[in-house]
Amino acid sequence: MCALLLAVLGAGMAPALMAQADESAQPATQSQQISRAVMTGEQVIQILDETVDWYRTLGLQQQSATQPSDLLILYANRQTADKVIDLAFEIARANAELLSSEAELKRSRAGEARSSFQALQKSRQELDAKRQSIQSEIASVQREIPRASNAKRNDLRTKLSELQSELDLVNARRNLLATMSQHLYQSDADGSGASTLKQHIDAIAASIPSSAAMPAPDAAAAAPAAAAASESESAPLLGSTSDNSRGRLGIWDLAANVWRLQEKISTIDAVDERTAQLQEIFREVQTRPQDQVRALSERGDSLAQQANSADNAVLRGVRDQFDTLAWLFKQTSSILIPLNKAGVLLDQYRHNLSNWREVAQNQYRDALGALARRVALLLVLLAIVFASAEVWKRVVFRYVQESRKRYQFLLVRKIVLWALVVAIVGFTFATELGSLATFAGLITAGLAVAMQSVLVSFVGYFFLIGKYGIRVGDRVQIGSVTGEVIDLGLVRLHLMELSGQGPFSPTGRVVAFANSIVFQASGGIFKQIPGVNLAWHEVTLTLPQTGDYSALKEKLIAATRNVLEDYHEDLLRQTKEIQRNASSSSAGDAQPQVQLKFSPTSVEAVVRYPVQLQRAAEIDERVSRELLNVIRSEAA
Repeated sequence: MCALLLAVLGAGMAPALMAQADESAQPATQSQQISRAVMTGEQVIQILDETVDWYRTLGLQQQSATQPSDLLILYANRQTADKVIDLAFEIARANAELLSSEAELKRSRAGEARSSFQALQKSRQELDAKRQSIQSEIASVQREIPRASNAKRNDLRTKLSELQSELDLVNARRNLLATMSQHLYQSDADGSGASTLKQHIDAIAASIPSSAAMPAPDAAAAAPAAAAASESESAPLLGSTSDNSRGRLGIWDLAANVWRLQEKISTIDAVDERTAQLQEIFREVQTRPQDQVRALSERGDSLAQQANSADNAVLRGVRDQFDTLAWLFKQTSSILIPLNKAGVLLDQYRHNLSNWREVAQNQYRDALGALARRVALLLVLLAIVFASAEVWKRVVFRYVQESRKRYQFLLVRKIVLWALVVAIVGFTFATELGSLATFAGLITAGLAVAMQSVLVSFVGYFFLIGKYGIRVGDRVQIGSVTGEVIDLGLVRLHLMELSGQGPFSPTGRVVAFANSIVFQASGGIFKQIPGVNLAWHEVTLTLPQTGDYSALKEKLIAATRNVLEDYHEDLLRQTKEIQRNASSSSAGDAQPQVQLKFSPTSVEAVVRYPVQLQRAAEIDERVSRELLNVIRSEAA
């Protein structure tokens, strides 16, 4: 009999049941002792705050969801979180009803006038039903207007205006009743507290971006908006997922990926800890409704036994108590059942987080392994390059004895070493090889245009230090400038200017030339072969008129040869050195030569002879003196 009454009685009978229960004596007092609410108003608000704070961790999960599998888990967690938040508000509203019933019971026991308040409540319920009916009719008319003809559309608009006016009147009456109800509650702390609690619960529900957490009348309208919002939030995540899924090879990107995965695992752990705390709160709250349901069941069994042996007068009081117990049982069950459901959902939620953590940890280990392999590869390549450079250096010091060539090899070694180091580090840290190649190409082209002269001079340096190149201390001639090389750099060389007809002497001026001079067609660098200090001088003489010019030619050659006889050994050595460096023996011996030139008025002789540059003035003077002696003797 008790089970049947508990099944058929509803929550709307609570105020009348409380009033009837107050008429019974001792049994009613026992029912009131177990009709306490499960939680106070402060506890209800605290639980809602904790649940809402936990619900907002979905934002952290959304920021960490960068893979398709993450999006699936995020979607499942979002669905579970929506259900949990709905259950939390269901628990809060059920407990608020219990608090409101207790406040109403206290007012009735204190002798307050219940009739006016009940009338107001009934009128408000009727107005709420009428308001909902008008809103539904307005929505129906608004849907029909776009599809109706022009004539019918005007009628529908007129009807819509009439319905809106009627709705405004209902809202005004409803506000008036609310004001009157509030006035009745001003002298009752319990009643106003229960009403304030309901308003606070509705305000918290309105701040949650979940359609199901809203009051029932707006739930249907909010569902499509929530679905659209979910789609809009998922769109950028999918885009970012596709971006992150592309293959990356750089150490920088691998390290960033490891860092992101570590943060994701930390976020999952933080959310799981927060979920465990909320689960513990629900578990503690669940004890009170369980005890109350157990007490209500025991009280129902006791009343059932009492009803079996009671008369009609007693049965009427027992019936009232059964009604009260049924309503209390239903309200308490509306708290206990959502608590049990929330516990199951939170277990599933933590299970999803556990799966997500496992996937993220696997990804973290893979990313960390890829980063370690890439760093190890970088270190191995750098070790190979530096080891090869060290071997290169030792080979140069062992097998290259000439200081100039040794310097050249070591310079090339340094350039190759750092070029390889920069290339290896660049390719290792590059995020995308394609973008790196494009960037390097643009940079190279820009540098080639902006630093064309510098690059040409840099290349010219390697031509200058070649086999027949120059080095510090060499005497060279560049254009009309003769000087001694005092510095040879990567971009330019410096000469100490020399002047003089005989022995050259420094002028004190330093002349700088870009190394690109070797590529200029109009210029050129003149330098003696190493070990050779030989030059050819010419003297032009006007011969006196005589009958035998051939004999005179022989005398001039003999005179010149007599002067060069003192320098014969050195001139012969230098001549052989020239022949050895030349591709053929076309250089010939360093012997004086005389060539006759006939003109209508006179005959000229061009005497050509080799000289040592250090003693050129001396040789020129002696040769000139001997040639003049030959000419005077012939003229006499």
